[in-house]
Amino acid sequence: MTTAAAPRPTGHPGYRETLPREPGSAATARRLVRVALSAWGLEELAHDAALIVSELVANAVQHARRDSLRVTIERPEAKRVRVAVVDFSRRHPVLRDPGPENESGRGLALVEELAAHWGTDPLPWGKQVWADLEGRG
Repeated sequence: MTTAAAPRPTGHPGYRETLPREPGSAATARRLVRVALSAWGLEELAHDAALIVSELVANAVQHARRDSLRVTIERPEAKRVRVAVVDFSRRHPVLRDPGPENESGRGLALVEELAAHWGTDPLPWGKQVWADLEGRG
């Protein structure tokens, strides 16, 4: 597990951590999100950001390849935070409309509801799924 904080052009550090591709990594990702948001004085986003990163990690655990994934939290603007998960699968996530009897398939609907914007960026060896949250700054 590797953790890093690096300065960004906005002057705010970005946080990233490489984690094992296993369900328990969601808890570590939530802690990293809370640390970053606390450092930036954006604690009001912590609950939603923790739910979002949990869903993104769960998708990577279920669908990705290889043994690791990377969580990143960046502050590209004073009032915007981006939470992202990078994995080694090129398969893009699909927003579903599960029936009431289905026990899964609601994660991206939750991300869409909580995030100001979300999307997927293809990478040569996988993808990055991200969600932006808007704070008071």
